[in-house]
Amino acid sequence: MGGGYLGLPVAAGDLTHGRFIAQVAERYPSNEALVFGDRRLTYEQLHAEVRAFGKGLLALGVTKGSKVAVMLGNRPEFVVAAYGATLVGAVAVPVSTLAAAEERDYILGHCDASVLVTQASLADRRFVDELVADHPGIGDAEPGRIAVARFPHLRRVVCVGPVAGHRSVEGWEAVVAAGGPVDDAVLDAAAASVVPSDDALIIYTSGTTAHPKAVLHRQRGPVVQSWRWAEQLGLDPSDRVWSPFPFFWTAGLAFVLGGTLASGACFVCQEAFDAGEALELLERERITTVHTFPHTAAALVEHEDAHKRDLSSLRRVAQDSALRRLARIEGDPGDPRAAYGLTETFTICTSIPSNSPLELRETTHGVTLPGMAIRIVDPDSGEPLGVGETGEIAVRGVTLMRGYYKLAPEECFDDDGWFRTKDSGHLDEAGYLHWHGRLSGLIKTSGANVSPAEVEAAVANWGRLKLGSVVGVPHPRFGEAVVLCAVRSLDAVSAEDITGHLRGVLASYKVPRQVLFFDDEELTYTGSQKVRLEDLRSLAARRLAGADDEWAQFLREEHAELIAAPVE
Repeated sequence: MGGGYLGLPVAAGDLTHGRFIAQVAERYPSNEALVFGDRRLTYEQLHAEVRAFGKGLLALGVTKGSKVAVMLGNRPEFVVAAYGATLVGAVAVPVSTLAAAEERDYILGHCDASVLVTQASLADRRFVDELVADHPGIGDAEPGRIAVARFPHLRRVVCVGPVAGHRSVEGWEAVVAAGGPVDDAVLDAAAASVVPSDDALIIYTSGTTAHPKAVLHRQRGPVVQSWRWAEQLGLDPSDRVWSPFPFFWTAGLAFVLGGTLASGACFVCQEAFDAGEALELLERERITTVHTFPHTAAALVEHEDAHKRDLSSLRRVAQDSALRRLARIEGDPGDPRAAYGLTETFTICTSIPSNSPLELRETTHGVTLPGMAIRIVDPDSGEPLGVGETGEIAVRGVTLMRGYYKLAPEECFDDDGWFRTKDSGHLDEAGYLHWHGRLSGLIKTSGANVSPAEVEAAVANWGRLKLGSVVGVPHPRFGEAVVLCAVRSLDAVSAEDITGHLRGVLASYKVPRQVLFFDDEELTYTGSQKVRLEDLRSLAARRLAGADDEWAQFLREEHAELIAAPVE
């Protein structure tokens, strides 16, 4: 790919967001970078918009280190806002558009956001109206003078799209116009003050705690990964990419968006996933490369328009995707399945290129990437283990997070600076990583992490169940499905009562897909009177396998050992 830093096509000093967006604009000025509805932005135009928004932020008083929260769908303004903020040295904080009010409030308060960039509406959400309804002091303030106790550092709300009745809210165009008088020399000086080791992004991700973890990344990590994904995927300027992966997660930012931009290809934005609209985009925009979740691929294939669309342009679709059959893709175009990574490493820390032999991609998780280090340790003692020995995967290197925001380093890393992933695996004699699974109780559903503790806390706060424990059960489309196992109190609540309540306090992907009711005597407990989760997971799978549907059949055929596991 190049002879620069870590084998990348750039020097070590170029690993800032400002330099990245400038370099891709220099390389591919007239190529289409982003398509969104009727909008078509070339790389040169995207760079100009990033600079204009960066000036606008400077005019608003945003300084180096300020936190700029970005709560937007997959649209050009997300890209412009995130790169514009990091261009001038601010820290961009993507906020999930799926976040319920409680999670939104936690993130805005915890990250110390001084500016929130959002949109008036998306699907059935009205982000500004919802925020003001919950915190009236925000809407009553003058622009730049917001002061509410819940968000003590928040001063401004910037909105894409029309919103009425809130004098504090500033329009996107107004912010860009405010930056007009800012001299290019001032913007360039601000950008020049940013170095690769400066903070750039805080990504909130569910962990094993009730609140999402705040993963703080330097400028260099996401930029390294953007160049790296272009290489790993084998993209080139002729590619046209579509994906439902949201930009507010690292996979959306690096794997999908960053890799596309680094290669000079075009990313076709869909603000929120809709299968019919997506099929129309795939045909109209002559999409070549698709990155999907299993459940979104299934939704595309099962849509009534699926066989009416010309998908002959598709050439790069994951080997195990249902979409390959619909698009009649034959042979092995390559896919990046042989990879391992986390939010804490801003996606991959091991991988092999997507055109590597299929056998390696199907049986390994790749090799350690330049600038990264992997070792396998005993989960209890932390002592390194040998080749072929299974233990906990530990990571360190250039794309590893600075740490969790507001936590001391010793709470994030061990004494030697390694990040202990709570994942199990081993290294073989050739240096390939083999990931075995998670040591923690984290549930991976539709590409997202869900903390059982967070869902259980929401159930407990509701107070209408005697017990509510959450487990992940294998699912044919979602990888794992969030399942709530409940014991009723005297209040005879229904599954619909529970999920209806949780939809109001949790992001939609965290709401259990199934609620199962048990009697006390069906459950097993530890000596400290905690529910035995492995037994509960088997009970849940056994109950679900008794139905007559696709999920039940999948459990019976693919996970018979889980169903048959003895309950002690």
